[in-house]
Amino acid sequence: MTTSGSLPSALDSWDAVVERLHGTAPVLFLDYDGTLTPIVARPEEATLAATSREVVRSVAALCPVTIVSGRDRTVVEALVGLSGLGYIGSHGFDIVGPTEAPVRHEVGEGHLGALDAAEAALRDRLAGVPGAAVERKRFGVAAHYRRAPDHRAEVETAVREVLAGAPELALALGKAVFELRPAIEWDKGRAIRWLLDRWPTTHGIPLHLGDDLTDEAAFAALAHDGLGLGIVVADDDRPTAAQFSLGSPAEVHEFLERLGRILEGFSRTRHPASS
Repeated sequence: MTTSGSLPSALDSWDAVVERLHGTAPVLFLDYDGTLTPIVARPEEATLAATSREVVRSVAALCPVTIVSGRDRTVVEALVGLSGLGYIGSHGFDIVGPTEAPVRHEVGEGHLGALDAAEAALRDRLAGVPGAAVERKRFGVAAHYRRAPDHRAEVETAVREVLAGAPELALALGKAVFELRPAIEWDKGRAIRWLLDRWPTTHGIPLHLGDDLTDEAAFAALAHDGLGLGIVVADDDRPTAAQFSLGSPAEVHEFLERLGRILEGFSRTRHPASS
């Protein structure tokens, strides 16, 4: 596995990215936090700028787009505010396909009781930790310490104590967060593969953009047998299975603008205007 700092920029190596598309619109997967929006101290403050929403809308008119997020599916769907897209929430546990693949799938419904108990226990243990926050998702319980960096060890201890009494759950790590999820072999990569396996027609290459550690499962899944292309959004140097990089949500915006223009060209080539 290479590192994000050693990857070519998807903008500087634009011709190489376009070559990988083979003249066909991709099936596009986009993370939300840290990819379409900057990372913020409070998750509820990560709103999508109108210009970003418009560029996603424009690209979605030219290729299938699915938002893949650690947030609850219904929450990220409301934040993006665009119909016709696919939405994969809770790191892959809750799937609704886009218009091109109108499927529905949930994984882990049998673990909801364990998640309820874990949420109550974590809220009790972290109530006195300044800046720590517990976020309940349908298929996960997240303990955030972004606003409590000095209490990271305390938050981790609380999470691991709760986990010790919940064999049905597993621990996952993200950016400034510990999360308890159903102890099932499932992740963003498996969710994307599940959706692609049910695609009704031949499609272009899958293309995933994401910044989180959990996006590595998607990058690895798409890299397997050359299935697709991964672009990591990172301003640091860390191990990654992606093939290209972008430095910020602002660069993601520029990438999507360029992609839209290229896809319009693909469309004109395929359907030239009649004289």
